[in-house]
Amino acid sequence: MSRLLVVHHTPSPGTREILEAVIAGAGDPEIEGVDVRAVAALGAGVADFLDADGYVFGTPANIGYMSGALKHFFDTVYYPSLGDVDGRPYSFWVHGNNDTAGASAAIRTIADAMSLTLAAQPLGVTEISKETRDAAYELGAVSAASLM
Repeated sequence: MSRLLVVHHTPSPGTREILEAVIAGAGDPEIEGVDVRAVAALGAGVADFLDADGYVFGTPANIGYMSGALKHFFDTVYYPSLGDVDGRPYSFWVHGNNDTAGASAAIRTIADAMSLTLAAQPLGVTEISKETRDAAYELGAVSAASLM
């Protein structure tokens, strides 16, 4: 069975809604053979990262950057996993009040440095709506399906 690790920092109701939609999408009944595990960024470590076959990262945009919690996660796993996760699929979502570009660019830069492969179109969210929740569901579903 493949494992999808969802590493998130969800301090607001909006980021929590996105997380729930991503997890629901990853658990879509048509997706088989994928175990989905969501772990808060400050609770996830190297073993979690290395044991997964693919990843979804989620964060608020804080002053144009990803949350400190997600950055701490990346700092923790970067060197111990370098060379061991090459080519693994990933995607992410960023929720910001008005801009997600800086946080999105930072996540892409780190993922590229780790040689991860983008599996699903990332989601930049500035307003929570039905369309946003649907897009988050699709992000989770496509990410999980990439591991089937």
